Parts: sequence; structure tokens; C-alpha cells
Amino acid sequence: MKSFTTLIVSLLAVLPYAYAHGFVNQVVIDGKVYKGNTPNNPKFASPVRLIDDISPVKGSNNKALNCGPNAKKAELVADAKPGSSLAFSWFAGGGENWPHNIGPMMTYLAECTGTTCDKFDAANAKWFKIDEVGKKSDGKTWKQQDIMNGGSLTVKLPGDLKSGDYLVRHEIIALHLATSKGGAEFYPSCTQIRVSGNGNGTPKSSELVSFPGGYSDSDPGIFDPTVFDTGSKYTFPGPKIATLAASGAGSGSGVGEVASSSVPASSSKPTPTSAASNASKTSHCLTKKEKEYKPRQLSRVMRSLLP
Repeated sequence: MKSFTTLIVSLLAVLPYAYAHGFVNQVVIDGKVYKGNTPNNPKFASPVRLIDDISPVKGSNNKALNCGPNAKKAELVADAKPGSSLAFSWFAGGGENWPHNIGPMMTYLAECTGTTCDKFDAANAKWFKIDEVGKKSDGKTWKQQDIMNGGSLTVKLPGDLKSGDYLVRHEIIALHLATSKGGAEFYPSCTQIRVSGNGNGTPKSSELVSFPGGYSDSDPGIFDPTVFDTGSKYTFPGPKIATLAASGAGSGSGVGEVASSSVPASSSKPTPTSAASNASKTSHCLTKKEKEYKPRQLSRVMRSLLP
């Protein structure tokens, strides 16, 4: 009985930490819903590349910075067109709302050159930025707060985008530890799309970056000693928004609005084992809010351990 009690206490200690990070749980493209699989637990075909860990990517030279930890090529390539709207929703590891609220959200595209996106190696991707959102007009609250509140971020593809297969790299950078160099937490996710139509737009070669390579740990906006200062100005890292997307196509509209076609949270919640397996990796970077986090799945996990 003593060993069983010890197990329960240990589980209670790590579960809040395991749920403290997250992943893209769905992408809605022009109203069509594509669910993302729970990390390290694939159950259905998806255009969202599967990662194996809900933990953040740490360090600008980390090879996981392109599409996330050990991201695997996805089975589907979703249909899109120039000007399509893509709405991204995020879950925490236990199916709860996204847990962070400080830092930018940015979106990049890379053409899957020489092959289709379901066969393309993201290590070879050349990315151009189409969208970036940071603080709200009050200069204090980050738009990421709306994702924490259960909202989704809608990004539009450039209106003259050349047809072809593209990876969409949608990224949240959490800055609650960014007052120390190397403290920023990167959460990249890649979705495979196939753009139809007669567009001719392509980025300039000077607007392309690789990941890793597009950021430095010392960049303003990644190392940010003033991130908690009220009214401080934020500088986005990486390249500027590509000229192709600068004319209103990458607008970052819809932040804070829950997608009407969103998938019920219970249908995509990760299993307790997949979340708990990451506990030891995530406990180092908890905010006060995360430490107070209470996952609703706890009772189910407890029941599974009972004799």
C-alpha cells in the first residue's frame, strides 16, 4: 500500500507540469476542419506534421526549430488557394487551453520543391514570413492571451501565391523566461497544403530563411530583458513579412475568436501516458499560472491506477 500511495503522490506532483505545454490540435482551412494528432500518439490521417513531445524547443540552433520535436511527414496534403484563411487552434498537453500568454505568434511558408509536401524534408525548407502578431493596441496585453482564453489565430495566404505544395510553419514563442538568454520557448508546427489557382507570386531570395538559422538567441524579441515592462516595445525576430504577403494577405485576423467549426476538446485530448511522459522535461519552466494549473483528466488517470 505504501508503494501505491507513493505512486499516487508522484503522479499528482508531475501531472500539472506535463500539461503545461502543448501543440496545434486543429487547423481550419476555408471552413474545413483538419484535426492534429496528439503528440506521439497518431490515430488518424492529418496534414499537420506529428511531433513526439509537447515540450518547447529550446535554443535557436536546435534542429527541431523547423517543424517541432522529431516532426514526421504527414499523410495528408490539405487543399487551399491564394487568399485562403487558415485558423490555428492550440491545446495544452492534457486537452486544456493553451497555457502561455506572453510572446508573439508568427507564420511562415516554404515551397516543397521537387516533390509533394508529404515527402518533403523540412530540413531543406526555405521559409518566408507571411504573418506576425504581438501585443494588442493597449501595448500591454499580448494577443497570445486570446489563445490562452480558447481562441484561434486566423492567417490568410498571400492573394497572388503561386500554385504548388507548401509547408505552413505556424509558431508561438513563449517569452515568460526570455529575460535570460536562451530562456525563450519555441513551439513550431507545420501543416502541409496544396495551393491551386493561377497565382504567380513568389518571395524574394533575400526574404528566405532556414530553421535553424533564422533566429539567434541574442535577437531582440527572443532575449528580451524588458518583456515584463509595461508599455515596452517589442521587436519581432526573424525576417520581415515578405513583400508578397505585406499587402494585407497576412493579417493575423480573428485572434480571440473561437472557430465555429472547432472540434470538441474531448475528441483530441492526449492520453495521460503521453502527457505524463514529458513531465520531467517541462517542470523547469513553469509560470505561477502553470503551477496552479489543475487538469480535468486527473480523476480518470487516478481511476486507471486503482487495483
